[in-house]
Amino acid sequence: MSIPVSDVAVPEPVRALARGATLTPVWRNDYGGVTFAADDGRYIKHGPRNAESTFAGEAARLAWAAPFARVPVVLEVGGDETHEWMATAALPGSSAVDRRWITDAATAVRAVGEGLRALHDTLPVDACPFDWGVPGRIANAAGRGIRVPDALRDPPPIDRLVVCHGDACCPNTLVGDDGRWSGHVDLGTLGVADRWADIAVASMSTAWNYGEGWEDALIEAYGVEPDRERLSYYRDLWNAT
Repeated sequence: MSIPVSDVAVPEPVRALARGATLTPVWRNDYGGVTFAADDGRYIKHGPRNAESTFAGEAARLAWAAPFARVPVVLEVGGDETHEWMATAALPGSSAVDRRWITDAATAVRAVGEGLRALHDTLPVDACPFDWGVPGRIANAAGRGIRVPDALRDPPPIDRLVVCHGDACCPNTLVGDDGRWSGHVDLGTLGVADRWADIAVASMSTAWNYGEGWEDALIEAYGVEPDRERLSYYRDLWNAT
């Protein structure tokens, strides 16, 4: 995943959704999807259909989470045989990997850790209709032709079930001007799972975005001691699936 640094062609569905608004590409993912910021307070996502998650599925998750958490409000969602698109209302703040925060990693990492803990503490597990547990993730991977190593089919005992973000990499936390977390985005695989499934990925992603040495700082900001066994398992599962 990266912030586009060159001109990006605007797909026709995005141009239609823009309705004349000026568009700026702000994010590109590994699947070829691009997110555009519109100058009227919207974000428009466009990308190829993905067997792991869909924009329709993300829209359903956002609608469920919106009464409890700071997540985008979905305005429009659609697709055709090959691609999907979704427009959401902008939230306050900027991505934790915005240039401002890349140069202030200590603030960004703390915000991501505290924001993830707030998300886990706020979303009601018993009311969540979505799953992100290990069996479901392995089955989803199998449906995409990925065989998960046998060693990963027996996860550690669950520490605490929460509603996980599902893609808790640092870019998906928004940070306000005050340096505190202000919202969460890209919740296409949100669902119930052990909290370490999120903590492992969030802390691992600090190395990608800020360099080595920030993993335990994020876990400290979350408010727990590092659990090396669960961190190792859920990072391996993430990489395998």
